[in-house]
Amino acid sequence: MTDLLYSEEEEALRAAVRDLLTDHCAAADVIARIESGTPHDLDLWKSLAGSMGLAGLLIPEEQGGQGASHREVAVVLEELGRAVAPVPYLASAVVATEALLACGDAELLGRLATGRTIGVLAVGLHVAPGAEVRTVRVEDGVLHGALTGIADATAADVLLVPADDGGLYAVAADAVTRTPVPSLDLTRPLATVTLDGAPGRRVGDTAPAVRRALRAAAGLLASEQLGVADWALTETVRYLKERKQFNRPVGGFQALKHRLAQLWLEVISLRAAARAAADALATGEDADITVAVAQAYAAPVAVHATEEALQLHGGIGMTWEHPVHLYLKRAKAGSLAYGTAGAHREALAELVDLRAP
Repeated sequence: MTDLLYSEEEEALRAAVRDLLTDHCAAADVIARIESGTPHDLDLWKSLAGSMGLAGLLIPEEQGGQGASHREVAVVLEELGRAVAPVPYLASAVVATEALLACGDAELLGRLATGRTIGVLAVGLHVAPGAEVRTVRVEDGVLHGALTGIADATAADVLLVPADDGGLYAVAADAVTRTPVPSLDLTRPLATVTLDGAPGRRVGDTAPAVRRALRAAAGLLASEQLGVADWALTETVRYLKERKQFNRPVGGFQALKHRLAQLWLEVISLRAAARAAADALATGEDADITVAVAQAYAAPVAVHATEEALQLHGGIGMTWEHPVHLYLKRAKAGSLAYGTAGAHREALAELVDLRAP
């Protein structure tokens, strides 16, 4: 295992992303956007993906990308989680990109690297690495069927669709019907994708592409959850230092100090687990085990941190105008994404041969 501390380059990347999000992703703007019915901030996506070149971090330079590693992507996802940014970064720059890297489709990778094309793997957000994947039918060279729970499908330009012949097909988004469905996390909307004779181009085999994509998604989702939890802890500490009761800061009460200390321990442990997962994905060393460990731990910590933030903000935390509900919903929805903590614990038990009796 390499050094898990952030390098100077990673810290510089963090600073650049945070500056952009501070200027263009204020909490009030995110709330207004999800109320508008068009939750994706495509202007912000263009700045992140196009101007900064972050959509192609995982794509080799010879295919138009940046040739970076999962460690840099993890830093970006931390900041996106900290801002609950409504952009399809995880879906396109990680999941779809990893699937195409497994297939070796240089043409689509080049398009995704520019950020002008958004790709989405048409697999339900709840599906864990290694789990069974729902497919559509191939009849007379076209695709038929419906796939549910597809994250960020409404923002996609191209969908990567698993079919019953074992192939993964690239399908233009305007050739399918995308029906939004109610979702808890309004910043990462879900949709049902219906294909009724949609033409597609086979880009590779489904099984290895989807497994690689979902493993990377689960491992790097831990970094996004770290950003969510870190925001919750930081903002709660700040608020409790300012809020006064009986003419003294609420944060001075010992019972609250103990709760915050426990939360701090959980968040720094999550940072270690998330960094280890990103590094393992970058190096390929014990990636399955490290990702399972990270996801078994990340979701409960993110949910606990945001629940504590909501409670300790008191009445203001229960209002729609305060952004804490965005973080709680992101944490809750994330606890089901790419496998639950329980599913990852079961996978870990199999990997290390510690099955329950």
